[in-house]
Amino acid sequence: MSVAERLRPTTPTRRWVGLVGAALGWFALYEVNLPLWDWLVYDLVGLDPSSQLGSGVHFFFYDSVKIALLLVGVIFLVTVLRSFMSVERTRAMLGGKREGVGNVMAAGLGVITPFCSCSAVPAFIGFVAAGVPLGVTMSFLIASPLVNEVAIGLLFGMFGLGPTLLYVGAGLGIAIVAGFVLGRLKLERWVEPFVFETRLGGQVIDPAAGLTWEDRIQMGVEEVGVILRKIWPYLLVGIALGAAIHGWAPQDFFTQYAGAGNPFAVLIAVLVAIPLYSNAAGVMPLVQALHDKGLPMGTLLAFMMAVVALSLPEMILLRRVLKPPLILTFVAVTGAGIIAVGYLFNAVLA
Repeated sequence: MSVAERLRPTTPTRRWVGLVGAALGWFALYEVNLPLWDWLVYDLVGLDPSSQLGSGVHFFFYDSVKIALLLVGVIFLVTVLRSFMSVERTRAMLGGKREGVGNVMAAGLGVITPFCSCSAVPAFIGFVAAGVPLGVTMSFLIASPLVNEVAIGLLFGMFGLGPTLLYVGAGLGIAIVAGFVLGRLKLERWVEPFVFETRLGGQVIDPAAGLTWEDRIQMGVEEVGVILRKIWPYLLVGIALGAAIHGWAPQDFFTQYAGAGNPFAVLIAVLVAIPLYSNAAGVMPLVQALHDKGLPMGTLLAFMMAVVALSLPEMILLRRVLKPPLILTFVAVTGAGIIAVGYLFNAVLA
């Protein structure tokens, strides 16, 4: 008897009740995650939320649980959905001549999913595993942390309509163009092979074969277990690194080396931003402080883009599913776009 047969619910009612119960449990855990760690870290342990230690410890535990929950939910859903369609069929539908349209759609989806760079990784894994073209998925990975309603709202409140529209337009442009370029390079050979495999009962199967709902649910459960076992060390290392540098702000360094008189200011800002880790809301106070000290807007927006779209913790997470040449190519193409936009903004807004 196969694993699927041993775990198969005896009735459809039991199956759907179990799924609804699991979904409600997932949403409950997701909702209590933030207040739980607020209480444990700040109230029970007594760490100061404004201190580097307090914010770092809270960041590690909160983000570890949040990203693990996202991995479980996204991978399960995508696995069940892809059981209705083979990887090859999905690629054929979204690739080829429609790839440019796919990049635009993926970037648009990223705008309405306000993930930080690490939180976007679970969705990225699910999309790649489902056979969505790699370049299209890269557009989502770039746009999701880079351009979202949080970034737009904060930018508008601090700097007004002009810089906000420039940022949004440039962010979407980078996501679409970089994703399209990466897709044209045909880099799928640098994706870890297990991402493309569909398994049931430990055996690789063809999703186009006749499958029952119980088979599909079991596939989702198994895929969650397989990917979590493969990625958890990278997950913890990446988040630990993010927690260690969370809130660190090199204001004096920027004032000295990335001022208006330095022709390499944008390049320096992007290189300094990559080791950092924050979302748009977290980096905005630093951007405001540096703006008040007279740093050019293009340099600041390039710094902000690099922080939220090219963080080192994100690269560590991606390493489990992407090989180093693809990660380096992703950083190079996206970073080149951000640097170009930074210099363009400095010229336009001078």
